[in-house]
Amino acid sequence: MNVEKKLFGTTPEGKEIFLYSLTNANGMQADLMDYGAALINLLVPDKNGNVADVVTGYDNLGAYMGSHPYFGVVVGPNANRIGNAAFTLDGEKYNLSVNDGPNNLHSHDDLGYQRRIWKAEINDSGVTFTLDDEDGCMGFPGNKRMSVAYSLNDENELKLVYSAVSDKNTIINPTNHTYFNLGGHKESTINDHLIMINAAQFTPVAEGAIPTGELVPVADTPFDFVTAKRIGDKVDFDCKQLKLCGGYDHNWVIDGYDGTVKEAARLTDPVSGRTMVTLTDLPGIQFYGGNMIPAHTGKENASYQARCALCLETQFFPDTANRPEFPSAVFGPDKPYLSTTIYRFENN
Repeated sequence: MNVEKKLFGTTPEGKEIFLYSLTNANGMQADLMDYGAALINLLVPDKNGNVADVVTGYDNLGAYMGSHPYFGVVVGPNANRIGNAAFTLDGEKYNLSVNDGPNNLHSHDDLGYQRRIWKAEINDSGVTFTLDDEDGCMGFPGNKRMSVAYSLNDENELKLVYSAVSDKNTIINPTNHTYFNLGGHKESTINDHLIMINAAQFTPVAEGAIPTGELVPVADTPFDFVTAKRIGDKVDFDCKQLKLCGGYDHNWVIDGYDGTVKEAARLTDPVSGRTMVTLTDLPGIQFYGGNMIPAHTGKENASYQARCALCLETQFFPDTANRPEFPSAVFGPDKPYLSTTIYRFENN
């Protein structure tokens, strides 16, 4: 594995932002930047050895600093939604940014980790990005230090190891928000992709995409991906859950969760033969079908629009801060945060 560093752009304040390129022996390459600790390019060979970039993104820093659908960034300290933009922890109520109807989404639009410049350090296995976040920032308690270590091996595994410490109990639930199209980021739809999700249950939502607190079987519903199915087959099915979110934007409950790394999902593009296996030690995975991607131009003049790419976000469940029945995302002085997610690429 090799790492190269080069200038990607400069912020309006004059801060230089760098690109870190990880390459392996098989022609796979991951390009990362220290703004948002983001994955901005991911070049992967197909079944014939042809390489394509399979993630959406932009060619310039300015586009990432503007409004966009969280392409490639690390979201934190809490990814996904918190109902009514507030939670109570250790008897104290914490109010968050109201930025998604009455709720909180992805912590904060301007101060979230996706909008921060991380400190990058190249090491033998890849690049580690580190960020310090002060007590009370965005409404979350605790002085926190968050790190995300990216590595790429010759088994075509892009590995993300998240770690965090806090001097107070707080909510720590980050994720990577990369959008994938295994046919290549210029392809117009992911509807023909096949997806398997290792989950017999999902967490249904109410208005505003906040979980009801139930764990509901996927059997005999459009959410049944226990065996691989074409995404487009039921995405527009007459189903209240799908209508609430404009398609798939739900959390699946990974079978057999015990804190060890397990296969959570398997995504395949039948045309290119590329398969991406998502592994994690977390209890949930958010399959977001890109329903709300606005029509606009991305890198290499690609035309992006709704459902041109999808996210598989490993996580604790949405609104777990307000749901004691869900696995807890509370971490603090006596409980540091540590989690691993792997995206492994195969060809069929």
